[in-house]
Amino acid sequence: MASPPYDTLSTAEARALARDNPLSFLHVSRSELDLPDGTDPYSDVVYATAKQYLAKLRKEEHLNRDSVPAIYVYEQHWKDHVQRGFVVLCHVDDYEKNVIKKHEKTRAAKENDRLRHNLTIDAQPGLVFLAFRDDAGMDDLLTDCGAGKPLYDFSDENEVRHVAWRVTGSAVGDIVAAFAKVPTAYICDGHHRAASAWRAAQQKRAANSHHTGQETYNWFPACLFPATSLRILPYNRVVKDLNGLDVSQLLQKIGEICSVTPNALPEPMKAGHVSMYVAGRWYDLAFKTAPAGNPIARLDVSILQERVLGPVLGILDPRTDTRIDFVGGVRGTRELEKLVDKGHAAAAFSLHPVTIEQLMEIADAGQIMPPKSTWFEPKLRSGLFVYPY
Repeated sequence: MASPPYDTLSTAEARALARDNPLSFLHVSRSELDLPDGTDPYSDVVYATAKQYLAKLRKEEHLNRDSVPAIYVYEQHWKDHVQRGFVVLCHVDDYEKNVIKKHEKTRAAKENDRLRHNLTIDAQPGLVFLAFRDDAGMDDLLTDCGAGKPLYDFSDENEVRHVAWRVTGSAVGDIVAAFAKVPTAYICDGHHRAASAWRAAQQKRAANSHHTGQETYNWFPACLFPATSLRILPYNRVVKDLNGLDVSQLLQKIGEICSVTPNALPEPMKAGHVSMYVAGRWYDLAFKTAPAGNPIARLDVSILQERVLGPVLGILDPRTDTRIDFVGGVRGTRELEKLVDKGHAAAAFSLHPVTIEQLMEIADAGQIMPPKSTWFEPKLRSGLFVYPY
């Protein structure tokens, strides 16, 4: 029943994954898969279909509402990596006041989509992925509460194991008290989900003359992890053409900017290096890092954009330029090679991943990271925890 997040799949991928599974939560989160090919994913019928499917799952008791207040411990195993966090509700006022900090701009179309989706189905079906700075007391609570027989324990189609425990009674109060001492949290994944939850609350507040701040619409579901337990993969780039240059001209121009070494490893070994794949060959691009003081400028993704993608390849705005595309690190460097070798791209750039400390430093400074800078893996599963308004 649990499915990948709605924004990690195309319609075709979602349709293939849910085709033989009528209980897949993709029928709610990507309900256009049950409609004819070519259906506008932002049309009224898509949201109405999602509402009908969620009602069906509840009526048939595939989804059951908790009878008592609960918090959950959610653990994920992927390859040699394990992360464990708390599934809780966060207040939209903390989002508005930047107690929950952002590092990414949202896109209006995606934000509007989740707003309409949630208001139509009258629920919030996806978790916002948050981190908090490590705390020994929290670690102890995660260990104590994540014991005994789990509520869920399964592996998904990507061989990620998901385990969850329901926490009730006095332990709920202990967790809430512990979080009262945590000064801030950081959005890792789910900026659009958080923004749409805040906007939905504003609309519902405006329509409620007796608003108190404690109504269900004031909260959104999230999973909070200790920061150092998380794994960030790079978000790599592919460029569709070489901006009128041939390969030798490209290498010459880049060589004027940084050191270029052929026959490089597909994955750069450390920050300050980017691996470039062009014409069937990997090259190491070694940059002098930006001076201290600006955490954004020191990111490899910023250095690549400011020194190569912009001035050499003419990608002036990676948010809007259709000549650039982004490939999550989970797909590996073989995917980059395939895109170039098959002619879908002219060059690919493999990056060293951003660290969680860099992300928190940028969020603390109130700055915004370049688009597609981080890829968190594993992803939080949808359908395990649904929050009705």
